Amino acid sequence: MTLQPIKNIKLAARDGGRRTVVKIGNVRVGAGFTVIAGPCSVENAGQLLETARAVKSAGADLLRGGAFKVRTSPYTFQGLGVKGLRLLAKARDETGLPIVTEVVDTRDVRRICEYSDVLQIGARNMQNIPLLKEAGRSARPVLLKRGMQATIEEWLNGAEYIMEAGNPDVILCERGIRTFETYTRNTLDLSAVPSLKELTHLPVIVDPSHGTGRSSLVEPMGLAAVACGADGLMVEVHRNPKEALSDKDQALSIRQFGSMMGRIRQLRKFVEGLR
Repeated sequence: MTLQPIKNIKLAARDGGRRTVVKIGNVRVGAGFTVIAGPCSVENAGQLLETARAVKSAGADLLRGGAFKVRTSPYTFQGLGVKGLRLLAKARDETGLPIVTEVVDTRDVRRICEYSDVLQIGARNMQNIPLLKEAGRSARPVLLKRGMQATIEEWLNGAEYIMEAGNPDVILCERGIRTFETYTRNTLDLSAVPSLKELTHLPVIVDPSHGTGRSSLVEPMGLAAVACGADGLMVEVHRNPKEALSDKDQALSIRQFGSMMGRIRQLRKFVEGLR
């Protein structure tokens, strides 16, 4: 069967065998396997630094943490804002891990670029066209999460907006879509990974934390992401998940993350041996 290209996808469309590698300091997303780990929200200095040291020790390549949080309810923790950005910068200075943090407002892009190495655009903002364009005008790589009700075509059009604005460094992140299933937070669409490999040259990573909403399912789905060809994982880790101010049900403990990383490395060796 001849692959049918998606209409109007020009810059993100696969071009022969070329694959984009997004460089973030010494990290190369799209070459090898990249792990982004850290808490959903930056809560305080102690929580962030302890978690950052632990994920670094376990083999994470980048540190994630939310300073500005878009939450379903206006009465839940919304993040520390600029204070959180400063704490993330401090964690990077100590551990050497580049920072990934979410931007939710066009007015914050320039300010967040002063602190963060990667701009994350979350599921709720995947089709926020002004924000996509502003991120596209920035000099920072953009991690674009799939919208919870977005098709692959809509997702790639989001990437196209960023690239058309001048930024070629886009990382796609599958984080689950909303279906009729209620046992898991979302339905993690791992078929999107090989599908995107057919359609685009951009690197594709998987977020099994949001994809399942259950800490017990993060490792098995993370391993499945390795097997289906993902370029990396994005995982929520907290020093004490029961005390997390956001997403505590899906956060791994430091011990659980270390155990998962050991199995990820084993499976990676096996998968590489099959190629």
